[in-house]
Amino acid sequence: MATDYYAVLGVRRDAGQDEIKKAFRRLARELHPDVNPDPKTQERFKEINAAYEVLSDPAKRQVYDLGGDPLSPNGGGGGAGGFGTGAGFGFSDIMDAFFGASAGTRGPRSRTRRGQDAMIRIEITLEEAAFGTTKEIQVDTAVTCTTCSGEGAAPGTSAQTCDMCRGRGEVSQVTRSFLGQVMTSRPCPQCQGFGTVVPTPCPECAGDGRVRARRTLTVKIPAGVDNGTRIQLAGEGEVGPGGGPAGDLYVEIGETAHRVFQRRGDDLHCTVTIPMTAAALGTKVPLDTLDGLEEVDIRPGTQSGQSIPMHGRGITHLRGGGRGDLIVHVEVQTPVKLDPEQEELVRRLAKLRGEERPSGTFAPGQQGLFSRLKDAFNGR
Repeated sequence: MATDYYAVLGVRRDAGQDEIKKAFRRLARELHPDVNPDPKTQERFKEINAAYEVLSDPAKRQVYDLGGDPLSPNGGGGGAGGFGTGAGFGFSDIMDAFFGASAGTRGPRSRTRRGQDAMIRIEITLEEAAFGTTKEIQVDTAVTCTTCSGEGAAPGTSAQTCDMCRGRGEVSQVTRSFLGQVMTSRPCPQCQGFGTVVPTPCPECAGDGRVRARRTLTVKIPAGVDNGTRIQLAGEGEVGPGGGPAGDLYVEIGETAHRVFQRRGDDLHCTVTIPMTAAALGTKVPLDTLDGLEEVDIRPGTQSGQSIPMHGRGITHLRGGGRGDLIVHVEVQTPVKLDPEQEELVRRLAKLRGEERPSGTFAPGQQGLFSRLKDAFNGR
């Protein structure tokens, strides 16, 4: 058997008709002469057509599986003259595979196309992210050429109809193959498929219809944005070729680190350090929040590691009302060295609390604790 049609289409020998048809259409889109005019590719295109003609026809496929050649005059399957007569195979299959449902509606392509999207990154502070702000940014993008107003032709001139394709944007060619005479179309090499040519391009934009320029834009940053948030500015991106509509501009937010607060979602976290006596007796600690100077209420007996929430002092919710919280983490500072008078006061306090006995012994469970406390006081 000279040719393995299953291998040509890349399917198994037990493949169903739907699988064979999908494989053929995929390859036809890749190898059609309109896409790749390379002679080697055209030969490959003929091979997949032959394979599909055989495998899509149950009778021809049976002859082929039995070792015959259904495409030869004596092979039992008819010759090349069977174009369009095989079950499920016809010229429409090729056209649908490559052009889809729009086959037959081709024509010159427009010189005017939508521009690409652009992106720029800006840095903002935590305060700006919490409450929103307005920023002025400079953007280097393609804008419509003012010399030719996007037409691409030099002033006083205009685009002319292509004399090779007569404005159709494509040229046709008739070739002979095992399928018979086949007419194929490809983009016109003279006008590149536009149907028109520009004899005298604009000297400012070289016929592209756009030039690069720097613009200043005002961007409103909403409250609640986070690091990595992108803000879309419709129509502020690159102007398209031929003066086409502009794409969009995306502004990506970068949030700088704060010297006091750490952000976790819409909540803020910070740490305040207080002496052991303040933790025992309670106190009020001034804290410079995003809303100004406020006092943190430290209740008597506060332990190191405790957290005190300050509701509504965090970041504004990006979607929905309200704000996150400010979580204050308390760190109790233990003195590393005491003078004799201070040490005596601590001993007296321990005695009053029953943590130290006159004999020098300790209440159950207190000896190790007091020993570690004394070591810390003396900087050991």
